[in-house]
Amino acid sequence: MLAASILQKGTVQFTNVPIIQDVACMVGILESMGCRCKLEGSRLSVDASEIENTQIPREDVGKMRSSILIMGALLGRKKRAVTWYPGGCSIGSRPVDLHLKAFSCLGVQVKEEEGRIEALADSLNGSRIVFPFPSVGATENALLAAVLAEGETEITGAAKEPEIGSLCRFLNQMGADIKGIGSGNLRIRGVKELHGTEFEVPGDRIAAGTYLMAVAAAGGEAGMLDAPWEDMQEVVQVLRAVGAKVEPFSGKPGKAGIEIKMKNRPKPVRFITGPYPGFPTDLQSPMLAVLTRAEGTSVIEERVFEARFKTVGELWKMGAQIEIAGRRAVVYGTKRLRGADVKAWDLRGGAALVAAALAAEGETRISDCIYIERGYEDICRDIQGLNGAIKRFGS
Repeated sequence: MLAASILQKGTVQFTNVPIIQDVACMVGILESMGCRCKLEGSRLSVDASEIENTQIPREDVGKMRSSILIMGALLGRKKRAVTWYPGGCSIGSRPVDLHLKAFSCLGVQVKEEEGRIEALADSLNGSRIVFPFPSVGATENALLAAVLAEGETEITGAAKEPEIGSLCRFLNQMGADIKGIGSGNLRIRGVKELHGTEFEVPGDRIAAGTYLMAVAAAGGEAGMLDAPWEDMQEVVQVLRAVGAKVEPFSGKPGKAGIEIKMKNRPKPVRFITGPYPGFPTDLQSPMLAVLTRAEGTSVIEERVFEARFKTVGELWKMGAQIEIAGRRAVVYGTKRLRGADVKAWDLRGGAALVAAALAAEGETRISDCIYIERGYEDICRDIQGLNGAIKRFGS
């Protein structure tokens, strides 16, 4: 949605903005484009009336993979975008070929040389884009490029993640014409221009899921305000299978959420990650931490990213018994984990170590927490609010 804000020439006001490193990085990229951004508490304004630069800073691309989404928006606004192959968490290859294929379908010429990607178009023309795999990022980039294209675009095999729906609703609120929201077939009728608007950022299902799994690992109970119950049904089913009581609840008017209670050690389960509405790959690592203490043997099959088990080596240090064979993890539950010095290798793996540490005996020290701060506003504050003993150390 931050990338999409440069498709209009006025001002967008976002509310309920999470104060996380990825937002700060994206704001920095927008400002390098010529936007004027102002953050006050959880409210962020983006004045995109002037876009002067169409080249994304290389140092920012190396920090955050989702910087690639600026390409689609720049193509829609300026018909030109220059970037480099993106960085971010080391959880697999995650090529951008589907993104570039989508651009080509819309009439964009793409040049690649020594990691540099340049995309140019005299005009963007509606077309049919077929994805062989429902890539979230590629679907988002295709949408961003198509909303101001001439004619109609049909995206077949689009990702169905709730975040795609939020982006579509935001674009429509700015004047876009997108139909088929929530399905694998999106139809976009190009419009002449978009306008500014105000939009509330929805609650984050992955952050909510992380805290639900921390409770499932350590035991106890908690309530998550604004956790999107309808978008988390596969997660809820797996949590119920491990023995947690998980239900929706209504708090203050308009403040619904999810509550969880966990009394005993987790039960073993088998599950497979997959695109929405399947079990999200982003919650595979936190669930892995839960299952290290299960009363039996669990099996997880990772179908999205091939290198999503890097955290296993850190869990071994805490006494976990896990075997990896390709994309499958076999978890032999143990009664106790022990505190250890461990390292976060990626965002969700780092969050998994927090969940495991809360369930372990003794003290755990997690280094390289910059990864965790990319996706959680203040994980220490939130866990402390649930009476967890956690604090940040070092600079």
